[in-house]
Amino acid sequence: MLVVLLSVLAAAANAAGSVLQRLGVRTVPHGMRMSVPVLRTLVRRPAWVLGVAAMLTGLALQALALASGPIVLIQPLLISELGFALLLSGLAFGSRLRPREWAAVLSTAGGVALLLGALAPGGGDPSRASAGSWLSGCVLTVGVVGALVTLGHRDRHAHRAVYLGMAAGTWFAFTAALVAAMTDALGDGGVSALVSAWQTYAMMLAGPAGFLLLQSMLRAGRLEASQPALVLSNPLAALAWGVVAFGETVRGGAWIAAAAVAAIVIAVSTATLARSSLLTDDGRRTRDAEEGLVHRAATR
Repeated sequence: MLVVLLSVLAAAANAAGSVLQRLGVRTVPHGMRMSVPVLRTLVRRPAWVLGVAAMLTGLALQALALASGPIVLIQPLLISELGFALLLSGLAFGSRLRPREWAAVLSTAGGVALLLGALAPGGGDPSRASAGSWLSGCVLTVGVVGALVTLGHRDRHAHRAVYLGMAAGTWFAFTAALVAAMTDALGDGGVSALVSAWQTYAMMLAGPAGFLLLQSMLRAGRLEASQPALVLSNPLAALAWGVVAFGETVRGGAWIAAAAVAAIVIAVSTATLARSSLLTDDGRRTRDAEEGLVHRAATR
């Protein structure tokens, strides 16, 4: 139960970070790619800085969850982030969710519950992952993400956001695998084991890379294109890491069909949520809400 609570809190913190960062990113002229000058502009935006702090809080909560639960359980729970983002946007903009949006929030939660009930993930131990499994997983992840990023930057249409969303989701599952190994090392051997684990140093590179990838995704296009790709690719990649590398168990047989139905429900619900005007409106409504959102976040 504690694992579920920590995962949901992590999703809520990530949602706050996403809303705040998106407000900050919107102040940067469209068409500009992430670069040092752009980052210098962003660090002067209070909303963006608070968003980064919220994202780091979410990462810490996720690490606590990964220390005591399987990655196949935790990553799907993070799908609830979009629902939280919608609710937070409604509070920030002073708007109410419409019945269709409430239905999408509830159906997303139901889809996640069905997915986890069908898979019934359990077991697993990051320390059991062989060097070959880590090497294969790292090479495959870097290759897939590199290919998706390349496709995203070559495509100037809506597919660009989809490609970058898939890349970000796959990369975040990889960083979750690294964090799981780090927390396992810390629990088994203390700080000395954490310092000696290669995953600790890999995370020092993978974390900032994922951060920049997320910023690129936010700049690539509307959430209705990128967010479904992000939230579906993350648990799918996490499933591969958990089952293949960590030895986690999931149910097969007819339960796979139930899991597929759950994935479809989640995809449709996520697409509906991402089309909400609370997440896609630009212009004066966003600018008017920015100061109110920053003030509320700063006084909590």
